[in-house]
Amino acid sequence: MKTITEYQAAYAQGRTLEELMRGVWEAIRDEPDEGIFISKTPWETVKRRIDENEGKDLPLYGIPYAAKDNIDVAGLPTTAACPDFSYNPTESATVVRLLDEAGAICFGKTNLDQFATGLVGIRTPYPAPKNPFDEAYLPGGSSSGSAVAVAKGLVAFSLGTDTAGSGRVPAAFNELIGLKPTLGHISTRGVVDACKTLDCVSVFAQNCADADAVLKIAGKHDPDEAWSRKPPTKWKRILPKFRFGVPRAEELEFFGWEEAATMFAEAVETFEELGGEAVEIRLEPFLAAAKLLYEGPWVTERYVGIRNFLEAKPDSVFPVTRAIIEGGRHPLASDFFNARYKLAECKRLADIEMAKADFILAPTTPRNFTVKEVEAEPVKLNSALGSYTNFMNLLDYSALALPAGRYQGKLPWGVTIFADAWMDRALLELGGKYERELSRNVPAVSADGFDEIHVVVCGAHLEGMPLNWQLTDRGGRLVSGGKTLPCYRMYLVPAGAGLPERPALVRVDDGVAIETETWVLSTKAFGDFVSKIPSPLGIGKVLMEDGKSLPGFIAEPIATVGARDISEFGGWRGWVAAKA
Repeated sequence: MKTITEYQAAYAQGRTLEELMRGVWEAIRDEPDEGIFISKTPWETVKRRIDENEGKDLPLYGIPYAAKDNIDVAGLPTTAACPDFSYNPTESATVVRLLDEAGAICFGKTNLDQFATGLVGIRTPYPAPKNPFDEAYLPGGSSSGSAVAVAKGLVAFSLGTDTAGSGRVPAAFNELIGLKPTLGHISTRGVVDACKTLDCVSVFAQNCADADAVLKIAGKHDPDEAWSRKPPTKWKRILPKFRFGVPRAEELEFFGWEEAATMFAEAVETFEELGGEAVEIRLEPFLAAAKLLYEGPWVTERYVGIRNFLEAKPDSVFPVTRAIIEGGRHPLASDFFNARYKLAECKRLADIEMAKADFILAPTTPRNFTVKEVEAEPVKLNSALGSYTNFMNLLDYSALALPAGRYQGKLPWGVTIFADAWMDRALLELGGKYERELSRNVPAVSADGFDEIHVVVCGAHLEGMPLNWQLTDRGGRLVSGGKTLPCYRMYLVPAGAGLPERPALVRVDDGVAIETETWVLSTKAFGDFVSKIPSPLGIGKVLMEDGKSLPGFIAEPIATVGARDISEFGGWRGWVAAKA
């Protein structure tokens, strides 16, 4: 089993928690790739968690996961892939605690580029994780172990971190979903700092629905964490007809993998098939921001995070990692402010491009490289991997990495969709549609929590009718058909004032059930729609046969005066058909 849905189905069929978790534990114990985990959860700890959760109704009941080894898990050491840095946390990171309380079970700590500095996944003194698709190539970093653990089906999901791309590059190289949420959406309390102001906890999963299920548990405001932010009470969503930004061809570089350019063009076509209109955008301001991450004073923030340890035990740090971080020792305060001014200008220009579309589509990374290639040019090729990821947190965007084919039919490659802050779940919902468009058999992302209001229509706003455009032009989406309770009568309102004839639904004592449709609109669109409804029609609560009471069209009693009762036709479509 690889997904949350598969585990939940197994429990529903009577499989026991201990049976399934024993299988996970044994698979991890016997896994031949010794580079995936730095530490593994003892069976006694897993068994205690089983006993604590057995029989409880928990949203992530019995779902196995792993955590990157810069995230604290009580009972397991935190090393950040540096043995001499290792410590034993007495309590788990906030994100781990939330997942555990929801019933998920952590099976160990995964390998990484030391101190989360790198995108290659092999800057570690431990055995490096192997790319499951071709061991000669990079697994992607810095969250390499977390990605490989999910790719091999050892756990249903895993936690990584993402400062410069560490939650997206490994997703691309392991054919996974890689969610980089909005800064501060998932608490970083209990996470070893890389760049505290830019660090995100990321999620690797097999599909968008699983990533969304994890995010809904993990994405809670943490009052004990200064960088935590409160998520919206209602989530925005991307409408069925949307615009998406595509970088100009001359701004994209694939470093020899020209087939990746073809795969990117195919991804553009897929989003167009989903209802999107591609809009050309300038990538230059995003790339300019990306340069600031390692060429500016944010390297100093990495240095500040481990300064005491680095100065005390410099030889304990991986040579390439030490060279990068020590570069942050000397910048002046003036360098920081100059960089901040440059970043503000990049943000201004980037937001102008973002405003042209609902989101932007870009490659996750230009290509993969072999381990030998990176060992020969560790800094240059690592920088190439971050071409389209480094700017994301500096500019405060949300991002989602998606699979987009295999280079030469073998090596996974991917694209990323990114948007303004707090579009995390909108991206996941659209990402799920993208997955299904690629014929992946995945569940839809749950619609709960999105900014939407249901509205019941019964006449000229029905699908295919003359006023239906008033819904669709506002991004309305048809949810279902249905009938009212048998407590309504329908009267005919004649055409006039530029409007077609339409029905008036009135609640009575001796009514019938009337055919309807239920649509959804955003709060803003619903308000605009309602404000333009002419008398004698209006919006009230409509009683439905399934027991729901939903906002919908009703009429003032004056609409019945001298009007024809057309209730016998069962609804507006019946009346229109009878007239024809």
